[in-house]
Amino acid sequence: MIKVGQLERLTQNRVIKLFQNHLVYTYLGNWKDRENNRNIEAEYLTQWLTGRGVEETLINKTIRELNKAAALAENQNLYDANKAVYRLLRYGVKVKRGAGEQTQTVWLIDWENPQKNRFYVVEEVTIKGNHTKRPDIVLYINGIAVAVLELKRSTVSVAEGIRQNLDNQKREFIRPFLTTLQLIMAGNDSQGLRYGTIETREKYYLEWKEEEGEVDGFDSPLDWHLSLLCAKSRLLEIIHDFIIFDAGIKKTCRHNQYFGIKAAQKFIGEGLGGIIWHTQGSGKSLTMVWLAKWIRENQRDARVLIISDRTELDEQINSIFKGVDEDIDRTESSADLIAKLNETQPWLMCSLIHKFGNHSQDTTQEFIDSLQQLPSNFSAKGNIFVFVDECHRTQSGKLHSAMKQIIPDGLFIGFTGTPLLKEDKQRSMEVFGDYIHTYKFNEAVRDGVVLDLRYEARDIDQTLTSPQKIDQWFEAKTRGLSELAKTELKKK
Repeated sequence: MIKVGQLERLTQNRVIKLFQNHLVYTYLGNWKDRENNRNIEAEYLTQWLTGRGVEETLINKTIRELNKAAALAENQNLYDANKAVYRLLRYGVKVKRGAGEQTQTVWLIDWENPQKNRFYVVEEVTIKGNHTKRPDIVLYINGIAVAVLELKRSTVSVAEGIRQNLDNQKREFIRPFLTTLQLIMAGNDSQGLRYGTIETREKYYLEWKEEEGEVDGFDSPLDWHLSLLCAKSRLLEIIHDFIIFDAGIKKTCRHNQYFGIKAAQKFIGEGLGGIIWHTQGSGKSLTMVWLAKWIRENQRDARVLIISDRTELDEQINSIFKGVDEDIDRTESSADLIAKLNETQPWLMCSLIHKFGNHSQDTTQEFIDSLQQLPSNFSAKGNIFVFVDECHRTQSGKLHSAMKQIIPDGLFIGFTGTPLLKEDKQRSMEVFGDYIHTYKFNEAVRDGVVLDLRYEARDIDQTLTSPQKIDQWFEAKTRGLSELAKTELKKK
């Protein structure tokens, strides 16, 4: 049982035990007085790579490349250095034994087999910078620091821990230590855990919420959240599949995005489409990004076509994917769409469903008619997944039939966050299939993702300066109407 207001030291002791006994991390001790603590502990990384059969020459070159990426130059920002390290973690380090030798990929993390990695938990890690700082808990994978956790007593707001994390990232403190970090966390026993990434502003720190399971059996919400987010498989999955660098801002997923994509993966595995209904403002565009990236890496011959019905949405989708360094091809016309589908590339496209050429008018029928004249040798190439944005609007019989005509074997996933009338909801499910995942407005309000809507009925006081002129205006406008008709109009 947690005692309200207990010392942070007691909370920290309990959390360390949680990592050791429940999450099965190896405890490396208290590093308060240890010299030369680093975010890349070469000794532990060398041990792990040696155990995987990597020869010494390649290990030395791999660690050199990793240290080079993690070294924060004087004129370099944290975002760019962290991105460079992430790419090495995510895609491996390309090295050669020597000149003229074949390039090999040395993996710093075994993504496919979480249990084959070495997970370490360390406390009181003293980092010397312009001003020495000491993060409460640091998590290492194979000797590489991937997460930090600041703890506060239950009577001190978790926001204090978040601000402490933000201070650590300033140039005058220990910014270079954060170049390898993927998750930055703060927590206490009353509010639980909040998490973000490097340079995440305080108001954007997230709270993890599980759709299944109970907090019973854990001493506090903090322990429960840590057991979910820092479980070995979950932590690797979030780092591997749910981190993006979006035009200067590093981001990770909210719980609704994570579970929405996990549900979509299951549907796709069964060859089914459906609808992801996440309320407006809950990150639907980034859900598309993460799902598209997963499809590309896990589905053979995968191609993704994102359909929208308004120019501004098409532009938004194009800019979002380009912002995360994905080369998306934006089609220019129905003919261009057909031509690209008839080839094996590009793998990622966005297109308007019915507004081509002159965007000032709806050319739906012209578009549909143009599809009746497909080239004789046409067949949509590849394993095509069609994301339909605002699918409640793009589901009329003609439009859906047109899409099905050109991509008969495509798997369609609808995205929407707009409240639907009963008949619209039924129609959406008839066209796209069952709901893959839902995140409702009231859930988003409760999570602080969107603001609640409030309506107030008001009477607006008005003063007529000349009632006589109003009567004269009414008589002039209703000349020719019967007295009965004038009376009924006055009532309205």
